[in-house]
Amino acid sequence: MRKKSTLSLFISSVLFMNVAYASITVPVYLVTKEGEGKKIGTVTLEEETCGVLITPKLQDLPPGSHGFHVHVNPDCGNNGMAAGGHFDPDKTDKHSGPYIHQSHLGDLPVLLVNQNGTATLPTFAPRFKLSEMQGHALMIHAGSDNYSDKPEKLGGGGERIACGVIK
Repeated sequence: MRKKSTLSLFISSVLFMNVAYASITVPVYLVTKEGEGKKIGTVTLEEETCGVLITPKLQDLPPGSHGFHVHVNPDCGNNGMAAGGHFDPDKTDKHSGPYIHQSHLGDLPVLLVNQNGTATLPTFAPRFKLSEMQGHALMIHAGSDNYSDKPEKLGGGGERIACGVIK
């Protein structure tokens, strides 16, 4: 009898841990000098077997593709600059994209925004675990990202336009 209850407790604990850390919804705001501006939606991050599924529900963004990254600091102040640089725990100092192992871990696939200013197309970060994203900032840049430092540093994403803290 004791074995069954211990096994049941263990299984319940594992299931609870998986549910507790299975997903995080990140509120996203336009950036301002003071910090959070207008809320433009959310991004849901879900732990999957081979990485993190990223599902945006955003509006009021410029149409096109945008640089999308996890930045070091959990702070969106000072027009997004308080978030620091791309999350690079292995100190690779390389901006080569989300599928290259010797690259910033914070490099995510570009965020695609429809002509009506909404972004709802899910994307996938294969190198991440959800727990690694916590305590950092999710950043959207004005321009796209070519995952190279040429012709412009950090893929040419430019200005930081929206941000959310991953708690």
